[in-house]
Order: sequence, then C-alpha cells, then structure tokens
Amino acid sequence: MSEECTHDCSNCSAACSSRDAAPQHDAPNPNSSVKKVIGVVSGKGGVGKTTTTANLGIGLARQNKRVLLIDADAQGSLTLSLGYPKPDELPATLADIMQNVIDDIPIPDGCGILHHGEGVDLLPANIELSGMELRLINAMSRESVLRTYIHAVKPHYDYILIDCMPSLGMMPINSLAAADSVIIPSQPSYLSAKGLDLLMQSIAKVKRQINPKLKIDGILFTMVDSRTNEAKEIIASLRAHYGEKIRVFGTEIPFSVRAAETSGRGKSIFSHDKNGKVAAAYRSLTKEVLELERKTERFRDDAAR
Repeated sequence: MSEECTHDCSNCSAACSSRDAAPQHDAPNPNSSVKKVIGVVSGKGGVGKTTTTANLGIGLARQNKRVLLIDADAQGSLTLSLGYPKPDELPATLADIMQNVIDDIPIPDGCGILHHGEGVDLLPANIELSGMELRLINAMSRESVLRTYIHAVKPHYDYILIDCMPSLGMMPINSLAAADSVIIPSQPSYLSAKGLDLLMQSIAKVKRQINPKLKIDGILFTMVDSRTNEAKEIIASLRAHYGEKIRVFGTEIPFSVRAAETSGRGKSIFSHDKNGKVAAAYRSLTKEVLELERKTERFRDDAAR
C-alpha cells in the first residue's frame, strides 16, 4: 500500500493500480431480473468457504452473469486465491470502502474493485479489515455499513458473493445484513457438524432482528472423501436432520489435491483442472444455484398474477 494513499478516492486524481485495474461499470443490465447478494458463510475455517466463493462466482460468470466477489475476511484468503499475493500493498480494499461509508465520503464508481481474468470483479481485503470490528462499534447504523455500499453497486451486477469471516463479530453481521441469502459450506466431519446448529442460530437471530428477508439457499458439503464411512454417515445424518427444513444441495464437492493447488495460482478450478471431478462438481453447483433462482422468479411471477 502506498504511504501517501488516503483511500479517499473522491479527492484523488492519482492513476493508482486499483483505479487502473477497476473498469468503469457498464450500465445496469435491463434484461436481468436477478440482482442477488449471496453470503458464503461457515461456523469455522478450513471447510472450503473461500474456494466455494471463488469457483461459484467464476462458474456464474461462465454462464454470462456479471459477478462481484467481496472478500469480507481479514485474512484476505479470497484476495490471495485470486492472484493478489500482497494484499497489504493494494491501494484500496474493503476496509477503506467501509470507512468511507462510515465517514459519509462519496465512493467513485469502481473504486477499489479489481478485475480478474476469468470474468469476475473483486473487492479485496487485507488485515486492515480486522480493525473494522472496533470502528463499527461506534458507527451509526453499524450493522448496515456494508449493505449501504452493496446497495450502490448492486444494479451493475447479477450476483454479488460475499466471502464471510468465520466468526460472530460485527463484520459477519454486516455481511448477513447485506445478503439476500446464504450458502453454508460444511465439511462432513464431527466438528463441522456440531458448529452448524450454532451458525443456524446466528443466522436466525440476524433474520429476526436485522434482515427479515434473509434466506438460507442451502448447505453444501465440501471436501467430501466418499471412501470413508464417517463422511457417509455424517452426510446421511445431516440430510435427515436438516433436509425437511433447509435445502441440502444435491451437489457434493469432493476432496481433491488438485483443488487445493488453485489457491496458490490465482486460478479457478475451471482453469486449473477443467476436466477434473471438482470442476464438474462446481459446474453442477452453479446449475443448482441458477435453477434455484429460476424457481424463485417463477414463484414471484405466479404470485403477481
């Protein structure tokens, strides 16, 4: 990060790398009725949350959807995995954008947004986001800071995916407050299964108190090793437990060493191993997400008649 950068893009004429990398938005797409914000959320790290955010987002872009990915995790894992190995040197990140919202500073079109070669836009994050937790405590409308920003950029995209921080602080609450729905990646393991109930309670609380429109799109099993009895038993148990109340995606993302390699190469699984089983699984998930939205649109159309 440049020492001279104040992150106030409205008063800056410098041709910084962030401004160069961020193309001006196209006009809003009048042919798209889908303007959806999806939070990808988990109760613990290491369950494929960031991998799912990146590959689902790029999968949607491959279906001609305009997609913005927001890295809302102070570890910056999404930023790193999409090929930006030095997030601390980026001129503007999510922390700067949210600070501008708090300070009521106008945010120019495209400020901070990076364009990835596989067709998605990225609003990156770095360790500065960890300090946002404290700054939000005294902020006006503290739960809706991120929602305020997303409301401004939402018309330019078909889908906005938020890679949420795996904790219960102010940043995850901001992400859930801004989302229309959530996808919950979960590894079929004992600890991940135990954490699901607590996560469900947190989502329900945000829905009751802050965002009554928030829905759960579904639970997604990730890093599945179908050879083990434990994975089979846990998946069967969770499908039985949640299946009647909450969607459990039919797609299961298999464990793969090839998939783990993508995080260090700045590529999606579609570019790194397009014929592999993980790429096939994320293509299947993308179809499920699109079909879910088509069903929702049909329901809205029927209700409007």
